[in-house]
Amino acid sequence: MKLDPELKLQILEKVGIYSNRFSISEPTILLTTKEVLDAPKEMTEGRRTSAYKYYGVSYLQHNLVFINVRKIPDEKTLENTIVHELIHMRFPYLAHGKRFNKLVRQGLRGKSFLPYRKRSKISAI
Repeated sequence: MKLDPELKLQILEKVGIYSNRFSISEPTILLTTKEVLDAPKEMTEGRRTSAYKYYGVSYLQHNLVFINVRKIPDEKTLENTIVHELIHMRFPYLAHGKRFNKLVRQGLRGKSFLPYRKRSKISAI
């Protein structure tokens, strides 16, 4: 897809809507590989020079998401990628797999999620 001001606005609106539904703070969105490389190294560490290979990358510790618009072929893939990356933000402990994919599908269908809370440890007496 070609990044233009209209598409950028559309992406930011979707991110805002889904962030709200998933009870997460809206992440900073990077839309070009140049923006990834221009970001401070400590923010994009780990997937800095390889980010161009993916549709999207979440940098959890910095509340940062890269959506590789140039690599994304269509609107449906774009929406899937946005939801996929935001599910990473909402469920930071979850790796790719059946449960993760189920949450992405639920998110695409409009499901809302309560804010993330760490489980409290119950000590045995």
